[in-house]
Amino acid sequence: MPEIANLLTQSIAHPFTGTAINKIYDVLIVGAGPVGLATAVGLRKRGIDNILVVDKTRDFRRVGQVVDLLPNGLKALKYVDSNAYEAVKIASLTFVNSQQSDDKKTTEVIEQKSPKASREWVYKNFQGQTLRSISLSFDVWFKKYGEGQVSISWYDLQTALRQLLPEEQVKPNHRCINLVDDQEFGCVRLDCVSDTDVEANPYAYWADAQKSNDTQSENLDNIPQPSVTKSFRAKLIVAADGINSTVRKRLYANSSNQAFANPEYSGFAAIYCREIPDITKELRAHIEEKFFAGSPIVTVTNSDLSSDSETLLPKPNRALSECPRMLLINGQSMGYLVHIPVPEIRVQGKSGNHLLDLALQELEKAGFPDALKELVRLSPKENMLQRPYYIHPAAFSENIRPAWSAGRVVLVGDAAHGMPPFMAQGANQGFEDAMVITTLITNIAKENNWDNKQAIANAFDKYERLRRPFMEYIQEATLTQFPHSSNQAWQEYNQKVHIRNFE
Repeated sequence: MPEIANLLTQSIAHPFTGTAINKIYDVLIVGAGPVGLATAVGLRKRGIDNILVVDKTRDFRRVGQVVDLLPNGLKALKYVDSNAYEAVKIASLTFVNSQQSDDKKTTEVIEQKSPKASREWVYKNFQGQTLRSISLSFDVWFKKYGEGQVSISWYDLQTALRQLLPEEQVKPNHRCINLVDDQEFGCVRLDCVSDTDVEANPYAYWADAQKSNDTQSENLDNIPQPSVTKSFRAKLIVAADGINSTVRKRLYANSSNQAFANPEYSGFAAIYCREIPDITKELRAHIEEKFFAGSPIVTVTNSDLSSDSETLLPKPNRALSECPRMLLINGQSMGYLVHIPVPEIRVQGKSGNHLLDLALQELEKAGFPDALKELVRLSPKENMLQRPYYIHPAAFSENIRPAWSAGRVVLVGDAAHGMPPFMAQGANQGFEDAMVITTLITNIAKENNWDNKQAIANAFDKYERLRRPFMEYIQEATLTQFPHSSNQAWQEYNQKVHIRNFE
């Protein structure tokens, strides 16, 4: 869209006077999450090492929860860099025991093995009947789809990828605030601010963990912290700065796409409690026997099997996407997460008893078993958390598809198409983006087309043509849950998503 590209050529006053022009990077990546880091790793693998990754986080802490990497994401990562693929596999399957000895901390690798084949994520109805089971074994997935499945914490995934890059190429505490097309130097200028006053992100996927990370400065004696401003220049900007992408906002500002600059509420939210300490022995035994039955994680939903055992019917007559789903986790303590379709205002900013009441209301309306409602009643109000899910739709209609690039700037991952985690495809689709954009930028470098605007436009257009149709399919599957409508639909979805050979 020309009006978007023209925004980057508008004259915007440089907020920082006297900034020296040190160097021009080939590629500057905004966002040091897994997708941004995978892109950087892939570019270096292909000989493009004049790159830089900037991120607004002050430093890299253990935030985030567990990410499931499925065959399509692992295949894409392996295509990006086989070393990254191996590093992520090791990080996800290695158990580390840290212990103090002679006042020195030592780390010992206890074991390295795939998850047991018997471990499964089970979907059950209210009667405790199994609707579907999904293996948590790497080998089972590999046999079916030519690649395995691993679970890894977000931080360990980030760390495994970050350690494949030279330390000086990843700069935390650099929050993007502006970008301008610098015609004088034939590049894009990215303006950053480094300080301890990080802006709150209302759209953060890991809302509670993000809060602890981003508000630490509030405890620094309430003394205003100094900030430092700095500019970087690059031939290309890859924006992997998440659902609340600053780069996306700058691209869409004052254009026909301005309405799509911010993420929109998906219509779904989660209410969850990670730990319920005071569960009676009788209630725990009942839930473990009827729903867990040896599985570590179970999803309970208001569906049943039809007589031919092929179709999963929601009860009562509601679409699957409208039925609350309760995810139960049984570890050292029992916890749960309830996905509910509710207006954003009912959860955003709410806590404690409000969330307890809302969860119970939704479970009651859907007819959930008394045992599961009692589990929620026992939740300590201080442990109640909520997370509205946000999305950047790949398509609003046939004629409205906000561009994922403008000039020398391209959006990837959640910055382009963020979505809820219902089908575990957020990180996996981000790795597919990294695979495609890495390949196309490599072609630009091979032809020395860093200053060829048409070649850059053609490359980014190809990226969008390759990725957007599939993202429309994935988002529809995520929001409507149609793969869960029948066993046949589930098999067709898995075939379409996981069987592809990126080589």
